Amino acid sequence: MADLNALFDTQRRAFAQQPYPSLAERKHRLRQLKRLILDNETAIAEALNADFGGRAFYETRYAEVLPAITNINHTLRSLRRWMKPQRRLLHWLYQPATGGVWSQPLGVVGIMVPWNYGLLLSCGPLISALAAGNRCMIKLSELTPRYGELMAQLIARYFSADEVVVINGERDVAQAFSALPFDHLVFTGSTAVGRHIMTAAAANLTPVTLELGGKSPVWVDPSIPVDEAARRMVFTKCTNAGQTCVAPDYVLCPPDRIEAFTHAYLAEVKRQYGDDPRLSPDYSAIINARQHQRLTDYLKQVQQAGGQLHWAGPAPDLDDTDAKLPPVVLTGVDPESGVMQDEIFGPLLPVLPCTDAAAAVEFINQRPRPLALYVFGYARALKPLFRERTHSGSMMFNDALIQVAQDNLPFGGVGASGMGNYHDRAGFERLSHMRSVMVKGRWSSMKLVYPPYGRWIHRLIQWIVLR
Repeated sequence: MADLNALFDTQRRAFAQQPYPSLAERKHRLRQLKRLILDNETAIAEALNADFGGRAFYETRYAEVLPAITNINHTLRSLRRWMKPQRRLLHWLYQPATGGVWSQPLGVVGIMVPWNYGLLLSCGPLISALAAGNRCMIKLSELTPRYGELMAQLIARYFSADEVVVINGERDVAQAFSALPFDHLVFTGSTAVGRHIMTAAAANLTPVTLELGGKSPVWVDPSIPVDEAARRMVFTKCTNAGQTCVAPDYVLCPPDRIEAFTHAYLAEVKRQYGDDPRLSPDYSAIINARQHQRLTDYLKQVQQAGGQLHWAGPAPDLDDTDAKLPPVVLTGVDPESGVMQDEIFGPLLPVLPCTDAAAAVEFINQRPRPLALYVFGYARALKPLFRERTHSGSMMFNDALIQVAQDNLPFGGVGASGMGNYHDRAGFERLSHMRSVMVKGRWSSMKLVYPPYGRWIHRLIQWIVLR
């Protein structure tokens, strides 16, 4: 805790000496982050591969490095425009005067990063924070120790400790980190842990951005061929072995299409990853034995309750927690079972019968608001139906997952799936104080309305305004 406080005080003092970094300084820091990623891509991928016990280089490149770099490039192009004051027209009653909104750096921002996408989910908020002119402390997950050690070294090489610093450590360090009096705290992780983070931040009145996840549902409408829906869904569900906060969590499908969808989904898995995905170098492992056990416990519960498991490739030994867990479709699942209550965060895909789109909307609305909602179907009526009658952090039609990589779209949750957005201008403004500034000149019209009240000018204003 003493070390954490010392690092925090170092950044707080540095910010006090430079409370409004110039455009050039902010761009320099962003370019340093870009250099760090590109110069060390292979080392980063190797560290993550070691932590996961099997993660493809190209999965790290396309799921983490590429969106991080495009985000930096987009921010570099846009930052001058974002920093410009926003002029506002003031009410005639208070003229002559001018007014506007100025973006002001907050100070020291804390970023707490989960294990599933250590690079992407640290760079996303870090890019917004640096663009906004802040100093940053980053707490990486204890479940990716090799990556954490590497990033601590790299950040120290490319940034001074009063600009950006990486913290590693176990749960006690994370608890101490969340208790620091940051000017803003960004947390990405589970809903349960998010509640504790918000409680710790409340002691300092620290504002928070929470990206929490949840069960992101999918509706497969009769207006799209099941083969096409399955083909597009496999990549988004199997990337990182389903260990993605916005991965499709479960599918709602008309009963007479479930068998065809299951067959098409498994066939596409085999096309992308081979007859046994566990042997594919492109298919990731589950992060550790504890998470593997959690997932196989769901599968055993489904079997015991009479549900069916449809494996892509040979069925694995569910007690072998060292092996990769292949993709599996679950049918005959009780909507109230454990696998349907918790975020799956793995390659398990429950498929539940649902009569039509209206019933799907009702099913979704009876549950906590998800981070993402996916609708597969070409019928025009689907878009207004799901846009207007459901809530989710984001929504996508006819694909999944890739909305997170769009630099021009904000990313964030709602309700149980989080609060606040980052990416694009939304992230810049989230990690800035959008400060209103009003300027009066040498002559003030307000003198006309000073007491004593009840004069003709007061009656005229009342007659004009209060009607």
